[in-house]
Amino acid sequence: MGLFSGNRSNTGYFIILVVISITLMVVDHKQNYLSDVRKGMAVLLSPLIYVVDAPLTLIRWLEGSFEGRANLQQENRQLHAQNLLLQTQQLKLDALTAENQRLRLLLESSTDVGERVLIAGLLAADLQFYSRRLTLDKGTQYGVYPGQPVLNAHGVVGQVFEVSLYSSVAMLITDSNHAVPVQVLRNGLRALVEGRGASNRLALPYLPVSADIQVNDLLMTSGLGGVFPPNYPVAIVKSVERNLGQTFMSISAEPLALLDSGREVLLIWPTQSQSRVSDMNDSACVENKLSITDVDCVQ
Repeated sequence: MGLFSGNRSNTGYFIILVVISITLMVVDHKQNYLSDVRKGMAVLLSPLIYVVDAPLTLIRWLEGSFEGRANLQQENRQLHAQNLLLQTQQLKLDALTAENQRLRLLLESSTDVGERVLIAGLLAADLQFYSRRLTLDKGTQYGVYPGQPVLNAHGVVGQVFEVSLYSSVAMLITDSNHAVPVQVLRNGLRALVEGRGASNRLALPYLPVSADIQVNDLLMTSGLGGVFPPNYPVAIVKSVERNLGQTFMSISAEPLALLDSGREVLLIWPTQSQSRVSDMNDSACVENKLSITDVDCVQ
């Protein structure tokens, strides 16, 4: 059943329409008579074109929106990951910068020391009550020895008391078993600084109430006893209590070395002249049988 299966009149009409259409196309092509008609038809049909095209345009817009949203989400995740990485790198950079500053301070202090020096890193810290000790990553393979002075960029840290091949243990000056012979920078008064097990407290026993010592006096190593070379900062006096009914004053001081911070320390080797002076002091102490309360003979 089709167009040509009907009666002959319909077929004839169809042929006539085809001939007219071809004729109009030929005439329009040669003479351009129907251009105005085409323009008018285009104006009339343009809304219909937009209506027909609207669903496709909407679909494309939705696809673009979803794709753009997905791209933005992926880009946001990438930027978030990059930001996290940069923040982590910044933390690492800050840590390296701080470490570099600490090492620079150590190296600058080592140039002022004049003795042979070695930078050691911290492996562990034992900061129990009355016991204040550090494990260092340098041992006998570097020439570290028991009794060796340990410093940092701010002052005296302590001394080595146990050594193995690849590590050593240092006793901090705040350890309850540690003592340092010192002198007051202001007037040269000699004294003994002892640890009390606290992280920021030292004591000065055996000073009579008549001794000339004041708050904020700077305490330096005296060089007596042969362990610590002279003129290293140790502590600053924080309180002085004179009780007339007692023989000695009650004096507390604060260490300058910032013992609870830092990851590096400085091991030093006293010069030969200092070692000879130490040996002479030790011999004098033995010959005169002086007591441990004499700060000239404290080890």
